[in-house]
Amino acid sequence: MGDRKVITHGLQTQFWQDIYYYAMTSSWPAFFGAIAVVFFSINLIFAGIFMLGDDPIGNLSPKGFLGAFFFSVETVATVGYGDMHPQTIYGHIVSTVEIFLGMASVALITGVMFARFSRPRSQIIFARHPVTHFKDGQEVLLIRMANARLNVISEATARLRLLRDENSPESGLFRKLHDLKLEREQHPVFALGWTIIHVIDESSPLFGLGTEILAKDNAALILSVEGVDETTSQTLRARYVYTHDTIRSNHRYANIFSAADDEGQHIDYSLFHDVEALPERQDRPA
Repeated sequence: MGDRKVITHGLQTQFWQDIYYYAMTSSWPAFFGAIAVVFFSINLIFAGIFMLGDDPIGNLSPKGFLGAFFFSVETVATVGYGDMHPQTIYGHIVSTVEIFLGMASVALITGVMFARFSRPRSQIIFARHPVTHFKDGQEVLLIRMANARLNVISEATARLRLLRDENSPESGLFRKLHDLKLEREQHPVFALGWTIIHVIDESSPLFGLGTEILAKDNAALILSVEGVDETTSQTLRARYVYTHDTIRSNHRYANIFSAADDEGQHIDYSLFHDVEALPERQDRPA
C-alpha cells in the first residue's frame, strides 16, 4: 500500500478465472501484445490442423505450412479467400470451427477494448506532502488536491483515514483504520483546487502522535475522493496514500494563485507540490 511493499503467501491466483480483471488492468502494450500472441497462436494451430488433412485447401499458395497459415488468417478474420478455398469436407469443417472462433474472438476483444476506453479515469492530483500547522490556535492537518482536467466534478466527497499498527492482548498485532473528521467533506463544484482540513484536537486519532510514534506504528494516511464528472456523467474515484515520512510538520503550502487581471485568474500548478516552513514560534498556539 503506497510505497510500502506487501509480500503475500498462500494465495493461488487463477488466471483463467479472472482473465477479465487482467485484461482490464494490464497496460496497453501488454494488452495488444497478448492479443497478438493469441492471434498468431490460433492461426498457427489451425494451419497445423489444415496440414493434417488430405489437400483440404484448393489453390493453396504458397504451398505447404506457410500457405495454410495465410489461409487460416483469412478464415479467422472472415475476409474472404480469393483463389484459396476449402475443397473437402474436412476443410469445410475446420473452416467452420475457425470462423466461429474468429467471430467470437472479435466480439470479446471489441467488448474488452470498449470497456477499457469507457472506464472512468480521474485526473485529480494530490500534493506529495500533507502539512500541519497551527490555525486560529488549533493544530490542523491539510492536504491539497486539484482537478487537472479543469472541468466540473459535482458533489465531490472526500474521506481521510489513518492506518496504523496496533497491539492488543486479545488480537495481537493488527492494522487498524481510524476515520479523521474533516472540516468540510463535500465540495459541490470541484473544478480547480480543494484543500481538506482535519483539526488535531483531543478527539482526533492523531492527537498526541509524534513523528516517532507514527514511524513505529507504520502509520499512513489514506485520502479517497469520489464525485460525478459532469462531462461524462460517470462516477469518478481517486485515492492517494501518504506514508508517515511524507508529513511535513509546521509547514504550509506555497501559494499557487496570483492576482486576477483582464485575462482571468492565474494558477501556477508548477508550485502545487511545494511547501514552505513556518517560523518555529507558530508551532504552538498563542
